[in-house]
Amino acid sequence: MSRIPTPATINDAPEASRPVLEAIQKQIGSVPNIFRLVSNSPAALSGLTALQGALGKGKLPPATRDRIALTMAEANGCDYCLSAHTYTGTKFAKLDETEIEANRRGTSNDPKAAAAVEFARALVDDRGSVASVEIEKVRAAGYSDAEIVEIIAHVALNTFTNYINEALGTEIDFPRIDRLAA
Repeated sequence: MSRIPTPATINDAPEASRPVLEAIQKQIGSVPNIFRLVSNSPAALSGLTALQGALGKGKLPPATRDRIALTMAEANGCDYCLSAHTYTGTKFAKLDETEIEANRRGTSNDPKAAAAVEFARALVDDRGSVASVEIEKVRAAGYSDAEIVEIIAHVALNTFTNYINEALGTEIDFPRIDRLAA
């Protein structure tokens, strides 16, 4: 059970959040708990979905976005996001079990994707203060300046969702995945 109320239905959410939740319902067929929980703040819900929407139109492929999300969830200890992105990574991005395991460990079996995931993990580990060599590694793997900025934006987005879920105890509504053993 979450530490603050999770609106049970769209109609239980604040009125200003309802149109956003209705759009999510229409787009994916359900409203995952994270969105209902965040809907307690219409401003935060709008910010979350706006950033997700903008990055969804970016240059990074969906599989790379899920890889970064898995790396972030493991790094930040977020079982909700591990569960959600294992589900979406498998179902939509077609990541296999060995790739998901690699992503959770901060790398990838695909050399180009590995550079993005390793950069994301370095951003977390170094709190954004990465060395120039980290930028050069991701650039050498073939990422443009725009894609480098997008990787950083995905780290920020996933940090937000990881922190929301962990701080507020979002109830997991995906097949549960637990963190790797230390």
